[in-house]
Amino acid sequence: MSTNYRPNASAATLTKNRTEGSTSPLSGMCVTCVEGCVGMCEIGKSAYRGQETLYPQPFGIMTTASEKNYPLDYSHFSIMGTVIGAQGIDADSEKAIFSAANLERKIGRGEGIKVKMPFVISGIGSTDVARNNWEGLAAGAALSGTMLTVGENVSGMDEKTVIENGRVVNTDDLKRRVELFKKWQKDGYGAIIIQANVEDSRLGVLEYALDKLDIDAVELKWGQGAKDIGGEVKIKSLEKACMLKKRGYVVLPDPENPSVVDSYNRGGFKEFERHSHLGMVEQDTFMQRVEGLREAGAKNIFLKTGAYRPADLARALKYSSLAGIDLLTVDGAGGGTGMSPWRMMNEWGIPPVELHSLLYNYCEKLEGKGHYVPDIALGGGFAFEDQIYKGLAIGSPYVKLIGMARAPLAAAMVGKTIGSRIEKEKLPVYVERFGKSIEEIFVTASELKNELGEDKFNELPAGALGLYTYYERLAQGLKQLMCGNRKFDLEYISRNDIAALTREAAEVSGISYITDLDKEEAEQILDI
Repeated sequence: MSTNYRPNASAATLTKNRTEGSTSPLSGMCVTCVEGCVGMCEIGKSAYRGQETLYPQPFGIMTTASEKNYPLDYSHFSIMGTVIGAQGIDADSEKAIFSAANLERKIGRGEGIKVKMPFVISGIGSTDVARNNWEGLAAGAALSGTMLTVGENVSGMDEKTVIENGRVVNTDDLKRRVELFKKWQKDGYGAIIIQANVEDSRLGVLEYALDKLDIDAVELKWGQGAKDIGGEVKIKSLEKACMLKKRGYVVLPDPENPSVVDSYNRGGFKEFERHSHLGMVEQDTFMQRVEGLREAGAKNIFLKTGAYRPADLARALKYSSLAGIDLLTVDGAGGGTGMSPWRMMNEWGIPPVELHSLLYNYCEKLEGKGHYVPDIALGGGFAFEDQIYKGLAIGSPYVKLIGMARAPLAAAMVGKTIGSRIEKEKLPVYVERFGKSIEEIFVTASELKNELGEDKFNELPAGALGLYTYYERLAQGLKQLMCGNRKFDLEYISRNDIAALTREAAEVSGISYITDLDKEEAEQILDI
């Protein structure tokens, strides 16, 4: 394990040890804990802020991921290359260039959904950081021809949502999010997906979206990699806390308790916690729910599950097979965009390599018995083209997409910030060296302006330029890696394209250890 992991102090909880260079590896406490310390560490801060210290801070303007160094990760695999042949294109040096690699594919059964790149933004929900950056996320994902998921609790958190007889009949925020994506969607590529948890299902959010927002794709949510409980956010307003309790959420402390209200008004605490209920998975009810959504008009039905124990992964895959789910997203432990409890984020669940390896084995077993295997998306800290390639390879041929959230959100946030700095003429030096205007700084801006026309380009949020430009980098990088393996279409990526760098990685994943790779073929070549 990395010695960089400090379980009693972290930037995520705004804590640090007094003796930063000398801490106990067992507890994370300072080797000498002295009377008179004001409590800079996580234990100390917990002594006066209690449960607030469970969560990463500052809430609403950041995303968080585990800082635990797992025994295995995708860096323990290396991408191979070859000097012979080509798949998906003529084996001709004039034709087999990386720019000719095809990243388009279709997701799901039937007509499905066509995407220009194998990326999906997985579950950007009701947190402030998601809502405040939605313009960039929606426009950028749509222009890139990729899929974007509206995460859980968006309608339930919206004060303007109209609920009649316990069901949503109108919701401004969800409507805004859908319309922004559709405004920038091109040639039918990509899709906006609406996700639902327990509360969303009770409120009839998916049925509302299918009926009123012309949605084709919906996603049921069992969980995520960041935590093994329901979603949570912090609420500063007493009125909103009461509203959310009335809508069926778990709100702590109880905003209707007079002593709690008195403490809040006196400044004893400044934020309420809003939590979602746990889902209770049963095969029959799951099948009924999927069938009900189809009857309500859903053309594509997805399921997202988290880093739960192996039996639950098997359930997710089997139920998806039986129900004819179009896409199953499996999210490894360690990351998140919301307010997951910090220790939980670091210490629960199956990490990505192990989870994705189990998933491949289960898919192979299911297919071997003649059963339908849904398209698969993998999540769990993916950010760059090499990781994306390895994820597609380790799960081939079942894995069709890579799910990301923090990285695309970071790109959108940076784009938005640069746009704001341009308007205020306060660009930092390391950005200003590229220029002072949108077209000078964003390398894809001129191309997009020519494609969209000046008027529409001028409407484009700077955050969208950030995401679009980031995706273009990923696309070219992925094409280059495909070209090196002589794979010019995503369908040809295989497990043989990567090799394990450690025996442990080989044992867990079933991927060949690097010096065992091609052993028989190499011996045949040398047999002269």
